[in-house]
Amino acid sequence: MAISLRRKRDASRGRYTPNLWPVWIVAPVAMMAVGVAAWAIYQYAYDHFAQAAGSQVPAEPVDVNDVIKATVTVLTLVGAVLAGLYAYRKQLLSEGDAHRADASQLADRYTTAAEQLGHDQAAVRLAGVYALARLADDWQEQRQVCIDVLCAYLRMPYESSLDAPGHRVGEREVRFTVINVIRTHLQDRDANTSWCGYRLDFTGAVFDGGNFSGSHFDGPISFSHALFADGTVDFRGATFSGGEIDFSSAKFNGRVWFTNARFIGGIISFNQAEFNGGNVYFAGAHFTGSTLTFLLAKITDGMINFASAELRSGALYFNETTFSGGTVRFDNATFSGIKGDFRVSLFNGGTVSFANTILSAGTLSFANSTHGGGAVRFTDAAYDGTVIDWGPFPNPASN
Repeated sequence: MAISLRRKRDASRGRYTPNLWPVWIVAPVAMMAVGVAAWAIYQYAYDHFAQAAGSQVPAEPVDVNDVIKATVTVLTLVGAVLAGLYAYRKQLLSEGDAHRADASQLADRYTTAAEQLGHDQAAVRLAGVYALARLADDWQEQRQVCIDVLCAYLRMPYESSLDAPGHRVGEREVRFTVINVIRTHLQDRDANTSWCGYRLDFTGAVFDGGNFSGSHFDGPISFSHALFADGTVDFRGATFSGGEIDFSSAKFNGRVWFTNARFIGGIISFNQAEFNGGNVYFAGAHFTGSTLTFLLAKITDGMINFASAELRSGALYFNETTFSGGTVRFDNATFSGIKGDFRVSLFNGGTVSFANTILSAGTLSFANSTHGGGAVRFTDAAYDGTVIDWGPFPNPASN
């Protein structure tokens, strides 16, 4: 029985017309029902009038005309109700026709937009981007599908160099337009056409620029294995709320700005990421209840800058990270209730600076790390209730 009901539900899924009985069944059944109802009403009315007439002194005979009038009146009311039901049935059928027409039109628009995205000419691809974005606004049931297609476009192989064999004229402008369309739909959470909370998958995409500033990322977002090449990807002032932000195994050769961004809860993963001359700025960013991880990351050049950032009630993991060059700055940052963990990391070069950092009510550990070169500095840092395991590094307070 459960399987049968499930199959019925699956069969009706996507239908816009209600399941209605055939007329050749409904008509005779309705006539029989009307006859039975009329007889029952007549009998009830007759008994009612007979009881009323019998209670009078002297007793009076039942006026059959009154009984018939009462029966007709009740049947008229029943007929009015049935007429309303019939009108409602016609409305459902009309709405079903309209929904089918809309669905067919939306499907045609989707096909056209997808074909435009695959066109050789950049101008046609641009038209496809805007057409698909407009379709996502109009087709809420398939909005995620439209977003997935735009994200998939950014995951396609891309050569920004004019001399590269796979370079396509105008492709950079098309890709920037896709990013801008996504950003525009992430500005207002309350808008009917908002894409906040939807999944964004940029796994393996190549970014040589792009503006996500001021966006609200409320759903899962993946930049796993992405390449941030030359150019600037801008997340300034963006808000990341509770979802998982995945930059694992990404490569940073360009600039990524999270300046003044807000991270509320969730996990921000840079696990196994490679920093090869790129600069990632978290200056002035706010982390509240978030877990920020750089497990097994490799920092060979460039900078990760947390200057003046605020990290509260969360965790910061740099476990088993390799520092062989570049700079990681926490200068003037505030750690409050943060578990900072640099255990089992390898320091062979570069600089990690906590100058003027305020560390309060948390922990910080360099246990089992290896110091073969480079510098870890705590110049004028303030420790207020933070428990620190210095590992291979000297305690500045003992100097």
